[in-house]
Order: sequence, then C-alpha cells, then structure tokens
Amino acid sequence: MLGLTALLLATTGLSTASADSSPPQEERPFIMPFAGPPGPDTWFFLQAYGNTTFAYRFRNNVYYGGQGLHFGLDLAAPCGTPVRAIGDGVVFSVDSWHGAGPHNLLINHSNGYASFYGHLLVRSRMKIGQKVVAGEVVALSGDPDRTCISRPHIHLEIRDSETHAYGYNPLNLIEADWERLALIGAEPIRFEMDMENPRRWTDLFEQPETRFGHPLVNDYASPWPFDW
Repeated sequence: MLGLTALLLATTGLSTASADSSPPQEERPFIMPFAGPPGPDTWFFLQAYGNTTFAYRFRNNVYYGGQGLHFGLDLAAPCGTPVRAIGDGVVFSVDSWHGAGPHNLLINHSNGYASFYGHLLVRSRMKIGQKVVAGEVVALSGDPDRTCISRPHIHLEIRDSETHAYGYNPLNLIEADWERLALIGAEPIRFEMDMENPRRWTDLFEQPETRFGHPLVNDYASPWPFDW
C-alpha cells in the first residue's frame, strides 16, 4: 500500500525524486495553482466545479449569476500560500467586478482560456498588461471572511478569454489526479441529483458549461438531497 506521502505526491503527478519533473499532458494545458503535494498543512480539494450540493443550496442568491452552479474550483490553503499562474498569459484585471473578494486576479491565455483567482489575501502585485509564465507566483491565497481561520481557500475559475462570459470545468483543463484529490479532501464531493434525470451532472468531469447571466439550469422539481 502506498504511504501517505507517496499517495499525496501521486495525486498531482509528482514524484519523490523531483516535485516538478512531470510536465502537463497536452490534453490538459494548465498546471496546478499551488506548488508541491497536497496535505493537511499545505492545500487540499475543497469544492468541485459544477452542480454541487452546496451551490444548489444557494442557487437563488450566491450562485444565481452562474446558473446555480459552482462556477469554479475551491482549493483550501493557509492564508499567504503562494498562488501560481496556471499557464503563460497576460494580466487582464486586478481586483475587478468579477467578485470572489477580498481580492482577485484575471489572466488571459493564448489558447482561448482565461484563469481567474479569487479570495486572495492582498491585492496582487501584478499589473494589467503584464506578461506572466506558468508557475510564476502571482498572488497569495486568502479567506473570503478575512479571518484566515473560518475558510481560507482560493476560488479558481477558467473562462473564455474573449468575453469572460463562459465558465469551464477546471478539472478537465488542469493536469492532476483529480479522483485521488477528491478522496483526500475535507469532505466527500457531492453533486445535486435531479430525480427525473438522476445520472446527469453527478460526475466530477461531466459538468455543464456555465453561461454567466443566464437562467438557472438546476432548479429541479424533484431534487436529491431534498430541496433546501
């Protein structure tokens, strides 16, 4: 059986010989926003993208603008953890109206995607128009409650780089062993089930694209767990 260290290293495709030796695969163009392996004192999977039960619970307020979906990926980390650019790009905005306070950062990439980093500890030192490279530290992780105790984490989104109006599942675009990461997270990853179509949007990778500002896609008549 793998030891805990080996298991944690394996989740991100890292080896004990070299923590940065495994390049991302072509079909997943981006890297993780944190360096090193996950763990209770470093970072871990907190909430998946998509039709999560948490997002469903708050679909009519917090997540209404994202069609009732959790339109990003949450990774828990202590405040002040360095956040890396997930790919080469150009800074589009710093502390914009996109939300996820207290501070955020948006980077456009040449492959048609943009990465958005929210709940940052302080305003990023990056400047609009500045070029960044994959792995470069661009921010520090924070806590949306500004306590660094209640729920410190980053909220990571991947959008289209042209309009920023469409959101995509980061798990399909960032190289990592997401199945294992989901197993060692803070709690089980759960998705809301529509009893009229129970297999739809209940998988880590098979989640709908988000169209910001469009109507809810999960206002179910027969949900499971029961309506909140």
